[in-house]
Amino acid sequence: MAKIELQKLVKEYGKTRAVHGIDLTIEDGEFVVFVGPSGCGKSTTLRMIAGLEDISGGNLLIGGEVVNQREPKQRNIAMVFQNYAIYPHMTVGQNIGFGLYTSKLSKAEKQKRIEEAGKTLGLEKLLDRRPAALSGGQRQRVAIGRAMVRDPAAFLFDEPLSNLDAQLRSQMRMEIKSLHRRLGTTIVYVTHDQVEAMTMADKIVVMRDGNILQVGSPTDLYENPVDVFTARFIGSPSMNMVEGTIAGGNLSVEGAAISGLTLPAHEGKALIGVRPHDLVVGEATGAGLSATGTVEAVEPLGSETLVHLTMGKAQVIATAPGRVVPAIGSAVSVHAGVGSLYLFDAVSEKALGRA
Repeated sequence: MAKIELQKLVKEYGKTRAVHGIDLTIEDGEFVVFVGPSGCGKSTTLRMIAGLEDISGGNLLIGGEVVNQREPKQRNIAMVFQNYAIYPHMTVGQNIGFGLYTSKLSKAEKQKRIEEAGKTLGLEKLLDRRPAALSGGQRQRVAIGRAMVRDPAAFLFDEPLSNLDAQLRSQMRMEIKSLHRRLGTTIVYVTHDQVEAMTMADKIVVMRDGNILQVGSPTDLYENPVDVFTARFIGSPSMNMVEGTIAGGNLSVEGAAISGLTLPAHEGKALIGVRPHDLVVGEATGAGLSATGTVEAVEPLGSETLVHLTMGKAQVIATAPGRVVPAIGSAVSVHAGVGSLYLFDAVSEKALGRA
């Protein structure tokens, strides 16, 4: 296992800077997920850790040692790719053991490691099969097994579940998390799917345009986003944002009545964020934000219904109990209680606090 440190890490492609001097410490045994939109630099950062991309500036340390110039095979890490990268002409057992091909282990020890990895991943009865006879989830487990047998200091995962259907993705998320608990090995995982990040990570790293915006636990990022981008990126459905104004200690929002809030010391335009699960269809009960909106669309999900509304000039999503399905075009009341409103500076988009 290993601690991984990124110190002012930079990646440049000619005159284009893809990663802008980022700093991050990944503790030994942590499960860290890099998340962000396509092109934000997360996969490039992972590939620098793996040694598949040259480092343009700064230092990368693994286990306290600078490894900028070390080849991938010298870093004692294993990478699992999006496309599995398993060989169709080899059996499952041969694929799992491929990483041991050049090792000095005895044939018996190699076979022991293959069988242990197969058992851990539920593949012990499939070791003699070819990949063509496997499901997508089983193929992904083969790729993980090939990484496991090397007993690496860290696992690197580059969007490993993006080719799977929704049910398999959910299953594999839990299997990878369970594997981490059993092995205790450092895992660095890249995804554009914030649901994967929220359900798997000990620590989430939010990236945008080659910069790190925020680092923290899933709960911390959900409850205390530092800016509008993070607030909207973390959480599903995305956080609603409406325009408002703070003046003289009062908050005003077009088409809404607001009462009983304690506001930050700010004057001027503001963005008010409220998560769909906190914006509830029904009459107001207590202080907070209350408004009336026109129903544009509904998404019945069984346990709840997502209600898409026009509220003033803003398009928002609210939540209704599962059996409540408002009619399209009808007017409904919505309410968000005290403590559920997130305030951001309209210019810098930095967080001002909760209200």
